[in-house]
Amino acid sequence: MDDDGLGWRFWGGFVGAVVAIGLGLLLFFVVLSGAFYRWGALGALIAFGAVLLLFGWVYDRRQAREYGAP
Repeated sequence: MDDDGLGWRFWGGFVGAVVAIGLGLLLFFVVLSGAFYRWGALGALIAFGAVLLLFGWVYDRRQAREYGAP
């Protein structure tokens, strides 16, 4: 059996993904805390709810177009 392990390409991609996810979460929490500080808890929830609804609408439109719905 000639098993060399997972290799540098796997581990490099894994470390890159972990760093990217970490930076994304850091950015998310900085923006969330800023919105919470400026608008309070309810305002921050409404703002991020609106962003999530916008993301969902765009995603749904793309999926509908991909499957041929009008």
